Amino acid sequence: MTASDPPLDDELLDQLYRDFETANLNPLWTQLGDLMPMTPTSKAVPFVWKWSTLYPLAQRAGDLVPVGRGGERRAIALANPGLGGVPHVTPTLWAAIQYLGPKETAPEHRHSQNAFRFVVEGEGVWTVVDGDPVAMRRGDLLLTPGWHFHGHHNETDQPMAWIDGLDIPFVHYTDTGFFEFGSDCVTDDATPDVSRSERLWAHPGLRPLVGLDAKASSPIAAYRWEHTDAALREQLALEDEGYPATTEPGHAAVRYTNPTTGGDVMPTIRTEFHRLRAGAHTRPRRDVGSAVYQVFDGTGRFHLGDKVTEVGTGDLIVVPSWTQCSIEADTDFDLFMFSDAPIVERLHFHRTHIAEGA
Repeated sequence: MTASDPPLDDELLDQLYRDFETANLNPLWTQLGDLMPMTPTSKAVPFVWKWSTLYPLAQRAGDLVPVGRGGERRAIALANPGLGGVPHVTPTLWAAIQYLGPKETAPEHRHSQNAFRFVVEGEGVWTVVDGDPVAMRRGDLLLTPGWHFHGHHNETDQPMAWIDGLDIPFVHYTDTGFFEFGSDCVTDDATPDVSRSERLWAHPGLRPLVGLDAKASSPIAAYRWEHTDAALREQLALEDEGYPATTEPGHAAVRYTNPTTGGDVMPTIRTEFHRLRAGAHTRPRRDVGSAVYQVFDGTGRFHLGDKVTEVGTGDLIVVPSWTQCSIEADTDFDLFMFSDAPIVERLHFHRTHIAEGA
């Protein structure tokens, strides 16, 4: 306000704001800081869920809660403490521990949301995606792209747990979700070691001439641990031999990719695997977009903002958008990661800041 401006009439101004409210209007000048902050200010907060807490709770749910139509899945979502109790790990991502008991079957359904499963321990469950049975084993990443029918069956006398990752919050926010029930059991209860999808598509560097069109999601149903492990191991071996093969000293990393595009495995979710040697650490960085890590093996610590948390096998760590993050390894340290980077990059909102000299 300048000396030449007329004095404000408080009574008239109050009436103006009441009239705005009545007319379902909201003036920009009262909320600019909230709508357009100087840097991303996620309501989600950095947080760690300990496997030692998650798994016993999943076991108790296995004893008390049946799997079948209605509930569909015995999946327990991670609820970020900053998001007001909604079952979202970040504003765009959903993560859960899913638990399937001995000889149980989760019925088939399909939905718009893209999904994956990552197995931190156990085997003996097959996920059936559009009639193709896919074995689930430790270290495997398994895809269920949007609108593919899928169910799970456990053929053993032991329970099995894994993590699910989906883009549920993003689909919910954009009002783009559809859901449809499928078979009450699974359409193929076979238990092959290798799925038909892998037999056709999962040969490194080779692509079948059938289906040369670009697919929105990867046609590979399972990315097997033996291949992930070998790729990481060879990066570190090449580093030892003096070749530039790692992202940082002692830090090997791979991204799971769609062989039809070379891009991410699904249009809304990026998946990676990171291996740090004992004693290695990453430089502090900030990224636009949110990420979730699960410790696959080993122990270390995450520096999230000004907080440091010790983590070990199975623990899940959420890194909200623009939160400064760095990782230290006590032992050889294996980490699975998924993020919303494809959304952020497609919209050209991506930005990264890496601390110099750290």
